[in-house]
Amino acid sequence: MKLACFRVAAIGIGAILLMAAYKRADESTVMVLAAQHFLESLSPEQKERAQYKFEDEERFDWHFIPKTRKGLSMRELMPQQREMATALLAAGLSQAGLIKAENIMSLDQVLLLMEGGSGPWRDPQNYYVTIFGDPKQDGTWGYRIEGHHISQNYTIVNGHVVDAPSFFGANPAEVRQGPRKGLRTLANEDDYGYAMVNSLNEQQKATAVVDKTAYKDIITMASRQAALNGQPNGLSAAKMTPEQYDKLLSLIEVYADNVPPHMAEARMQLAKNTPKDEMYFAWSGSTQPGDLHYYRVQGPAFLIELDNTQNGGNHIHSVWRDYKNDWGNDLLKAHYQASHSGGAAGQN
Repeated sequence: MKLACFRVAAIGIGAILLMAAYKRADESTVMVLAAQHFLESLSPEQKERAQYKFEDEERFDWHFIPKTRKGLSMRELMPQQREMATALLAAGLSQAGLIKAENIMSLDQVLLLMEGGSGPWRDPQNYYVTIFGDPKQDGTWGYRIEGHHISQNYTIVNGHVVDAPSFFGANPAEVRQGPRKGLRTLANEDDYGYAMVNSLNEQQKATAVVDKTAYKDIITMASRQAALNGQPNGLSAAKMTPEQYDKLLSLIEVYADNVPPHMAEARMQLAKNTPKDEMYFAWSGSTQPGDLHYYRVQGPAFLIELDNTQNGGNHIHSVWRDYKNDWGNDLLKAHYQASHSGGAAGQN
């Protein structure tokens, strides 16, 4: 009977996601239902491990290295529960983003074979689901899906979703041996960066390339608050031709397209609302494809970083950060201010 209930719930989640794809259902509705069904499928002991208070500091403790995390791992779930966890992952990603996530998880198996078990612990199911607060349509809650090279963090306040920090990595960036030879999980993130930098003339490139040596990793790493020291550097979008600026927006769109439509539009709006003289493209390392390199796109409201510098330039880290709204900081601030003002409180 319990198995039948799991199957019915899984079918229900699938129907919700399918409906969302055709009717552009509000992402927060899909997230709430997916999270509720996932929690309902868990035993009391599993639920205790998977669910934290929204205010818990654990919500900010993110990373992208292979390690044990708080929450409930895919490995510990029954197949039906794992399907619901995958539905929750899918609720926060576009089709393209979900394919990337699934490929990234599967790369741990590739690494296990490449390293012959001599490297760090590799396990395609060593990815954790953690829910913060009580998933309700008009509530304040969040969730995280995280493991090696994936950290997707969502904050939902009264149906509004913030999707940052958002990290995708790939090791190997290109699978060069075995049955999956040729797979490049983050190909567009890398290729569009090269297309951008190599569209520049020599004078522009001299400004955009801020260091001949590639930075060893993304600068912000797994910081709780994204910050770069000093003033933005690199090439200002104001110094680009219209065609180059379009290439810059196309690069940003690669990162926006990782999430569902309304959330992708919000990311692109951050970019398009940024005055050109306040948005910068910076590069470090060689501009020849295949060499070690790093780039970033920086505005007052958001930051994109990518590096491909480890394992001989075959290991990518990429991240989207929202300076003001990582973990819904601005959204929560506005919500709390409204809740403590007499007139606005009645509207929530």
